[in-house]
Amino acid sequence: MILRRLLLALAPLLLAAGTATAQSFPTKPITLIVPFPAGGPSDALARALAQGMAADLKQTVVVENIGGASGTIGLAKLVNAAPDGYTIGFGTIGTHVANAALFKKLPYDPLTGFEPIGLAGTAPLLLVAKAGLPVSNLKEFIAYAETNKAGMTYGSAGVGSISHYACVVLLSALKLNITHVPYRGVAPAMNDLMGGHIDFMCDQTTTALPQIAGGKIKALAVLSDQPLPQLPGVATAASQGYDVNLRSWNALFAPKGTPQPVIARLNEALRAAVADPALVKQMTAVGVDLPSPDALQPATVTTLIARGLEKDVPALKARGEYLD
Repeated sequence: MILRRLLLALAPLLLAAGTATAQSFPTKPITLIVPFPAGGPSDALARALAQGMAADLKQTVVVENIGGASGTIGLAKLVNAAPDGYTIGFGTIGTHVANAALFKKLPYDPLTGFEPIGLAGTAPLLLVAKAGLPVSNLKEFIAYAETNKAGMTYGSAGVGSISHYACVVLLSALKLNITHVPYRGVAPAMNDLMGGHIDFMCDQTTTALPQIAGGKIKALAVLSDQPLPQLPGVATAASQGYDVNLRSWNALFAPKGTPQPVIARLNEALRAAVADPALVKQMTAVGVDLPSPDALQPATVTTLIARGLEKDVPALKARGEYLD
């Protein structure tokens, strides 16, 4: 009884403290950890969002690139940061889904180890091939691979990257086993694809569309559920008879225990950033979809992680590729 009276007495004070936190936050610059090297597609989106959020928050948002170990080094720093909203981080389908299968032990729990702030953007994934591969769609690719798979290779931005994750899920669905060649980033992998040194990749539109437009590689299928206006005539995998629906996603996270009023203020700034018409135009040109207002709820991110852990992690684990 005494405890109950004490809690009732404290409730208004706690509510007032939370309101004060929301009203005063932020009072100093915020650090945004991007767990990848500078220059990649996630980094480009993170920097654009940091600029937009800074304008709304009226404080500088400093991007800190902490690459290595498929994003786990940067996120390990985030998970151990003070839960005050002044250190936030970028996560992806790679860091929060693929890594759950590719690392025997992670320094963070992808589902419960952070406070989601909101979805930052999604991008379709494509099956792209070197210009000289004698196929033009997914069915022809499968027929060719069934005959020539012993000599074929596919590239990625590294084990645990989104490009690796997508190809593992695709090849598992197609029941194909093809040699993986990991690179240190998307750029060298794409260079070797354009040079004909590897046969195919599963890449985001962000980096693939310019090379497709230039005729340096060719698109065989859209791996997401909707065709792309930028690629008329390139069918989705689903429309070609295969149950594959893959989109990369990026989201913002805060350390576990960050006060909900602070999360709400950061979410408000994220909403302001993704509503900027200039950013929408910039991202649309490279096939990135910024989230709708409904999708900006933190719960959307939790759902994406849970779905990926349940559906895709078993396929990744079945490949037996581990990073530690």
